[in-house]
Amino acid sequence: MQKLNDFSRSLIALEPDGTLIAVIEMSLSSWLVAGIVPGVERQPLKKLTVDESALLKLLHRWREEAEKAGCRIERIVVAFEAGRDGFWLARWLKARSIEAHVIHAASVAVSREHRRAKTDRLDTQLLKRAFLGWLRGERDHCKMVDIPTIKDEDAKRPNRERENLVSEQSRIINRMKAALIRLGIRGFNPKLKRAAGRLEDLRTPEDEAIPPNTLAELRRDMERRRLVRDQIRQIEEARLERLDHAPGDGPHAMVRLLARVIGVGIETADMLVHEVLSRNMRDRRAVARYADLTGSPDESGRKRREKGLARSGNARVRRGMIQLAWRFLLHQKDSALTRWFRARTENARGTRKPMIVAMARKLLIALWRLVREGIVPDGVVLRPAQ
Repeated sequence: MQKLNDFSRSLIALEPDGTLIAVIEMSLSSWLVAGIVPGVERQPLKKLTVDESALLKLLHRWREEAEKAGCRIERIVVAFEAGRDGFWLARWLKARSIEAHVIHAASVAVSREHRRAKTDRLDTQLLKRAFLGWLRGERDHCKMVDIPTIKDEDAKRPNRERENLVSEQSRIINRMKAALIRLGIRGFNPKLKRAAGRLEDLRTPEDEAIPPNTLAELRRDMERRRLVRDQIRQIEEARLERLDHAPGDGPHAMVRLLARVIGVGIETADMLVHEVLSRNMRDRRAVARYADLTGSPDESGRKRREKGLARSGNARVRRGMIQLAWRFLLHQKDSALTRWFRARTENARGTRKPMIVAMARKLLIALWRLVREGIVPDGVVLRPAQ
């Protein structure tokens, strides 16, 4: 009986009389902190303003309450969901000797009732149950997100900013074309260098000039596009300078190696390295799952169906890899992956789009092995090293 009690106590492992546990429900205006304090029967719940110093004072106060109850606190553990606040609070707490974890929001199971009650108080209780199960060693209660350093987060910004600028440039161009088409003017390309000077010469089908307000709008759009284009160029030039300045740096070496693969540009290589390949992945399954290139089967009894991509990983990597897979088929025609794709789709109509996802998954794993182990995929042609 004593052995059974010892086993149960070690399995629960929550109150080794030295662990103070707190979970935070975070919003833009306030934080709701729920705690489990050893030696204190009540489970405190405190609403704070968005202030890390107030949070630290609250944790220290709870520790003092536990010590007054005769429990020595040796470990303070804090958890909160990944969200808009990012990871700065976890890094700030770790710098003050407090163990911090960031929970993947989609990994916490919630009630499937059609109309369930949802409040910050209920959310903290749900997070607390999931976090306690994870601390016991039951890893399926929730998943934790790796906490990146400021340097790792900053390395992703140029690529993401460029992606936003390219989208903004496309919106400006489409808006200009739509304004001209409303007047019946077609065939005008706003991307040409001399496009701004040709606006006044354009004529509608009624042989009239562009109305003054529309002309002023088009000129402002031209200026916006010129500014966005210059910013994109600045980002690209700064990236090349960084690669030339420190070519042997870990991520930079990966980018240069990936860029040697014919069909992979410097932009795609930079995105893949900083978004997925530089992360410490456990195995190839973890790589594919993070890239959002795995399926979501739905099986129960006789029911067997596939609901498509799970869409719980990095959407930016998924889009980039699917685009890269199509380019890979054009530039690496003699590679083993291209031969595999053609063999699977040659005599099967309607399978190219589903199979390109499998192709993207295999290609990402092959590139992961290339930058990690130096294994060149079978049949893949590399550019000469510079």
